Amino acid sequence: MDLRHLRYFVAVAEERHFGRAAERLHMAQPPLSQQIRRLEADLGVELLHRTTRRVDLTEAGRAYLERARAILADVDGAAHHARLVAAGSVGHLALGCVGSATYSLLPTLSRRLSAELPGVDFSFRGEMLAPDQVEALRTGAIDVALLRPPAADLSLAVHVLRRDRLIVALPTDHRLAGRARLRAQDLAGTDLIVHSADRRSVMYDVVLGLLRDAGVEPRIRHEVGETSTLVTLVAGGLGVAVVPEPVAALALDGVAYRPLAGADARVELAVAHRADRAEPHLARTVEIIRATV
Repeated sequence: MDLRHLRYFVAVAEERHFGRAAERLHMAQPPLSQQIRRLEADLGVELLHRTTRRVDLTEAGRAYLERARAILADVDGAAHHARLVAAGSVGHLALGCVGSATYSLLPTLSRRLSAELPGVDFSFRGEMLAPDQVEALRTGAIDVALLRPPAADLSLAVHVLRRDRLIVALPTDHRLAGRARLRAQDLAGTDLIVHSADRRSVMYDVVLGLLRDAGVEPRIRHEVGETSTLVTLVAGGLGVAVVPEPVAALALDGVAYRPLAGADARVELAVAHRADRAEPHLARTVEIIRATV
């Protein structure tokens, strides 16, 4: 027995006529009749009552028809699913995002991913520092990361998407808030709020390096893990922060954003995944992210 026997039987059972079933199957009637008799012989039961005018199903035939339809539907469904997988149209992916991408990029990106890959189940983790994302990629807790390089792990494929300018977030009543543009030197003697050094934040090293290159000894008052917390503390008047420009999407009352002068005042945003991952739906997701950003 093979799938042809099931398809032949279903056609005859639905048409209740060998001639019409043969036309539907694009074959001659005698071979079709022979195949149905072979199927009945293999099963050891009579599936059809044959007369000169029509064909009727036996009780066994009715039961077999129900199961045959289900089997053929499963086979066709499996083939369809395999084609979707090969095309990268189904699957599950978890994406991790740094804080600035969470607010500025994730809303647009999630909509586009849902529109272009509706069969892929996406989940998102925001406010992740780069070291946490690298570890999550290693363990499989996330599949794709939007992070701030460097990501010193040779097991990862990292593609730089853009270079974001750095800006200064400061309380609206701060003495520097009235300026149109700030320099790193202007932050001398100012209380700073930075991303956590204990959690190995990339932005911590970027900000301290920028200030020290300008001859400014940083005066750090608060270290935080989440960008939203950082901006909230700025709004509370507890200090100023140097952040990537997309953080300005967090338009909180009491916070002003000012450009930071200097050609080097930029930080990279990259998409990363494990280099040994080659699933079609992951590759398509990375393509969409690169096109979106």
